[in-house]
Amino acid sequence: MRSSNPVLGRAFNQRGYAAFDPSTINSDPAALENLYNSPAASSLRTGRMTIDDVVTRTAILFAVLVTVGAAAWTLNLGGGALLLGFIGGLVLAMVNVFSKSVKPALVIAYAAFQGLALGTLSNMYNTVYDGIVSQAILVTISAFAAMLFAYKSGRIRVTPKFTKVLMTALLGYFVLAMVSLVGSFFGASLYSIGGFGLILAAGGMVLAAFFLILDFDQIQNSINAGVPQSESWRAAFGLMVTIVWLYMEVLRLLSILRGND
Repeated sequence: MRSSNPVLGRAFNQRGYAAFDPSTINSDPAALENLYNSPAASSLRTGRMTIDDVVTRTAILFAVLVTVGAAAWTLNLGGGALLLGFIGGLVLAMVNVFSKSVKPALVIAYAAFQGLALGTLSNMYNTVYDGIVSQAILVTISAFAAMLFAYKSGRIRVTPKFTKVLMTALLGYFVLAMVSLVGSFFGASLYSIGGFGLILAAGGMVLAAFFLILDFDQIQNSINAGVPQSESWRAAFGLMVTIVWLYMEVLRLLSILRGND
């Protein structure tokens, strides 16, 4: 079970779950029946991750993010809080990605730091563009629902080619983002160059949305492989990383569009 998601991949692949191959079971109905009906298989399923586990953990993380974000918004915190949130979130994200064992407390702490950053940043955006945050939230939810439907209905399937294209696009986007970040220190951010900024922001939003497909596929494969229930925290963390990324790209795109009005 090799993962195609850069956040979830290292964590799941390094823990020895790569041996699971669903094609070997699907090709043998008898093996499939034995797997789910035998007493031994039933006992093995105890303590394994389920989709309900992932949904519950994800809900907990977003409850923390929204609570801290609402507080940051209300208190109208400034750039210091924004910097603290982003740096703290980045550090904890790296710890959670490279940690061999799941640490729920650190995952929850990551959600809190992200809430601090997003609550402060959203308030700043909304001050300049009234109502932009509610628009960004609506677009993010719609994109999530659309990608989930596309994956569950089989309209979009995760294939090696699909994964390769997304990873190549991610690399290209990352390079452009770094160039834009460095350029911003000299007053020459790529986002400020006419229509190029609009294209870059739109591309980031689409890329983040499609990475949700990789998240869904990784979670489903992990459930099929019978990973421990504790890994649901890691799955929820990976899903949150992508959704936060998507929200920020939507927010950036909407600000560019409204700024051009």
